[in-house]
Amino acid sequence: IAQGGNNVSKRNEWQSVRLKYLADFQKGRLPSATSQAPTSETDVPYLSMEYLRGETNAPSYTPFEPVLLLANEGDILLLWDGSNAGEFMRSKRGAVSSTTARVLNKNNKKIDREFLFWTCKDAETSIRSETVGMGIPHVNGDFLSDCRMLVPPLAEQRAIAGYLDQETGRLDALVAAKERWLELLAEKRRALITHAVTCGINPAAPLRDSGFPWLGQVPKHWRVERNAFLFRERDERGCPELPLLEVSINTGVTLRQFSDDQIESVADDFNSYKVARKGDLAFNKMRMWQGAVGIAPEDGLVSPDYTVAVPLGSLLPDYTELLFRTGAFSAECCRNSHGIVWDRLRIYWDGFRDIRVPVPPLPEQRAIVAHIATATAKLDALRAATERTIALLKERRAALIAAAVTGKIAVPTRPASGRNGVAHEN
Repeated sequence: IAQGGNNVSKRNEWQSVRLKYLADFQKGRLPSATSQAPTSETDVPYLSMEYLRGETNAPSYTPFEPVLLLANEGDILLLWDGSNAGEFMRSKRGAVSSTTARVLNKNNKKIDREFLFWTCKDAETSIRSETVGMGIPHVNGDFLSDCRMLVPPLAEQRAIAGYLDQETGRLDALVAAKERWLELLAEKRRALITHAVTCGINPAAPLRDSGFPWLGQVPKHWRVERNAFLFRERDERGCPELPLLEVSINTGVTLRQFSDDQIESVADDFNSYKVARKGDLAFNKMRMWQGAVGIAPEDGLVSPDYTVAVPLGSLLPDYTELLFRTGAFSAECCRNSHGIVWDRLRIYWDGFRDIRVPVPPLPEQRAIVAHIATATAKLDALRAATERTIALLKERRAALIAAAVTGKIAVPTRPASGRNGVAHEN
């Protein structure tokens, strides 16, 4: 952890103190016998385990469960294990900390809780680099306790905390605006592709009702055919020498990459794996309704539980992949899937064969693919530029925190207000 450089060394009143002399870590506080446990998520907000671990798509609130432990508003939480082990955050009002987190409680009157939070945030990189465990990483408690923090006088701590609340809040607002822009770009990209593959790129083309709700209106000269007349199933096996392919919700069908730093689980015998030839359609029966489908970029092997379909010539591979990875087609696959629980829905070959899809003339399919490539390239360039801006803003945020808590920038000493205009707790 940085010691603050020459600026700090000139401040004799700043002290270097191990974290264990500033705070204690607890697994949380169980509800007292006299307190009434919340009965619904509307009574008290809760942070789910997934939310604490940083999974942005996970719900922020979950119903009360006995395994969750209460944490007070403003408490400092440390994610103890998982992919984000070593990350610090503030507790929301009435939130709960799961058993994968720790609650940090200051044990020294000379430390301000808000300043403690910011100096811990500065230490995150070091703490996360020292996590232990071969499977699920977790915080190294000994390293954490021995981390040294620079502690200025209380008045300066409060000034620094107030300054960081204000400046990081401004940077966070900019990041949030940029992230919203990314969402809008992604939404526009999806809408552009869906419109092109289902309605064409000629706005003057007369339309007709396709007769199928998921498809809506299509150009009058397009055909609408069952997949049964567009694909045949391939069940070829016994080629263990071919490379492995993976079918992903995010990237479609790609060559599987084996990492050097992770233990990979592979089959001993690939003779049972299905062969997908270049240009074949491959999909995961259990995740087709989420978009786990794509065109094989080369000859390879896929799981025996996947489906491989050979195009019969009416649909170009590039057009097929664009069409089959739209949200509208995924929803239609969901409607044709079977299963007793939502996350175990499967689409079998008979269900896939019955889906009706648009079939434009081949030259028009080529034009649609080219149009989408040009239009999405512009959107992707905007996305990349926005992502770079977000990265720079986050770097600026981290550098600002480090400079403030180590005394590398001068912060005026004055009464500082917390996030809600309330003076920081001592």
